[in-house]
Amino acid sequence: MYRSHVLVCGGTGCTSSGCQQIMEALQAELAKNGLTEEVSVVQTGCHGLCALGPIMIVYPEATFYSMVKPEYIPEIVSEHLLKGRVVKKYVYEETVTEEGIKPLVETDFYKKQHRIALRNCGVINPENIDEYIGTGGYEALGKVLTTMTPDDVINTLLQSGLRGRGGGGFPTGRKWQLAKDLVKGGQKYVACNADEGDPGAFMDRSILEGDPHVVLEAMAIAGYTIGANQGYIYIRAEYPIAVGRLETAIKQAREYGLLGKDIFGTGFDFDIDLRLGAGAFVCGEETALMTSIEGNRGEPRPRPPFPAEKGLFNKPTVLNNVETWANIPQIILNGPEWFASMGTEKSKGTKVFALGGKITNTGLVEIPMGTTLREVVEDIGGGIPNGKKFKAAQTGGPSGGCIPAEHFDVPIDYDNLIALGSMMGSGGLIVMDEDNCMVDIAKFFLEFTVDESCGKCTACRIGTKRLYELVDKITKGQGTLEDLDKLEELCYYIKDNSLCALGQSAPNPVLSTLRYFRDEYVAHVVDKKCPAGVCKSLLSYTIDPEKCKGCTLCSRVCPNGAISGTVKEPHVIDQSKCVKCGACMEKCKFGAISKK
Repeated sequence: MYRSHVLVCGGTGCTSSGCQQIMEALQAELAKNGLTEEVSVVQTGCHGLCALGPIMIVYPEATFYSMVKPEYIPEIVSEHLLKGRVVKKYVYEETVTEEGIKPLVETDFYKKQHRIALRNCGVINPENIDEYIGTGGYEALGKVLTTMTPDDVINTLLQSGLRGRGGGGFPTGRKWQLAKDLVKGGQKYVACNADEGDPGAFMDRSILEGDPHVVLEAMAIAGYTIGANQGYIYIRAEYPIAVGRLETAIKQAREYGLLGKDIFGTGFDFDIDLRLGAGAFVCGEETALMTSIEGNRGEPRPRPPFPAEKGLFNKPTVLNNVETWANIPQIILNGPEWFASMGTEKSKGTKVFALGGKITNTGLVEIPMGTTLREVVEDIGGGIPNGKKFKAAQTGGPSGGCIPAEHFDVPIDYDNLIALGSMMGSGGLIVMDEDNCMVDIAKFFLEFTVDESCGKCTACRIGTKRLYELVDKITKGQGTLEDLDKLEELCYYIKDNSLCALGQSAPNPVLSTLRYFRDEYVAHVVDKKCPAGVCKSLLSYTIDPEKCKGCTLCSRVCPNGAISGTVKEPHVIDQSKCVKCGACMEKCKFGAISKK
């Protein structure tokens, strides 16, 4: 028996920050102090507070050490793990009070969260099936196989109100029912969409890195429900940690008889295989994903027929994304009423968001549906850094839209976001402040969708390119008021004529920014100015001769030799040579350089 357990975050974020060095330093120091038999070191999945990584939590005290460096480890081991004295200077400051160390769940970041999909992330060793079983893992599968009929499972999901967390929000129970009832008997499939490709989104990856068995268990439940014996997890190859942990989890589940033949002695057979994607955003669309699993170029198919009738290999298929799967075992164990008691009337349960952009606490959060945007940004996210003002939040990635400050108090659910011209999407939430140009934001997401279009349909292949060219023209100060009308007309044409959701939703960032920030577009077109000072073609850097001390630092960092002047004399910028990189303004110690 160990007297202490040290949990080190092993998610992608903390791995990139050096968590492996922390693990190695810990093991070495524990051995040096003769503590290897008393203290266990466990690598977990993501704890959520990515801004504070590498993260290390010591139990049973639940002391939260943040931004840990290898050089901190000797002191933490000798003081905390050997002598029992918490090293407060390395502890997350919000948990330190006059009375002592308060629990992490009482901090602003965690206290408004309710973790269902993320319940095991940062808590268990994802590569140890026994730890998953120890938290109730595979109990739901056992309950389903021994006490419930397929119709019982479907009714439970329908009563829970669970909707797909991949973006569309289709009722999960209805999808399963269609796959079960449309075609009786024969080969059927269950598939998991782990192709998460939205810029700034990392919810599904983190669940797979921190709790891979929950997806395997839920897929087996689906297999029993619709009459399928084979499942596929489609995951992008750029997620090596998630892929490795899934491979380990599948191997362990097979060894324990939880995948394969005659599961729980009930005669039910079900197995799962991985399929790695090459990173095509369009393969997040369900029919393109299935086409890719089949070994073909990932392109969408016309619908109907829908996958529930003709999906993978033209057989009935249930496809859900990672977060949807992660909710299902808990719904089975706790009952549909428990899940339906959370959220809003039409959006039940919780939603995981990846907080990014101009926000203090970047990371993963799981909140009840109906939590306001203000609560997410200011309370959980810690607000906008550097005293800047909130301007907008982008939800749904390239498929979503921007929610302006005037709707800061909107409750987040499927219907409210659609009404505002955005969408839930898979759960990326990018926060923007007053320094962001909304025209440039629309251009950024358009550039992404242009690159990611599979090219199968003309409306998307050519339409998004023309749309990007128009927005690019505006950011360069070459647009006209007529171009704004063309923008809207083209947006609706692309939405109405594209084959799949990639093209149908690609204009959303443009439409939402035109709707809420049209004045910025007009400023670019009429005044030839970028109000946020972002679009380089419309910027000019100038030196105030009253403030310039002639220190020459600006001229030394200018990459194009655009700044001239002698020592202790005011300098001047040659606008014809200036490449508008901003290096001079960054280095000026006297605030003499401004952009406008």
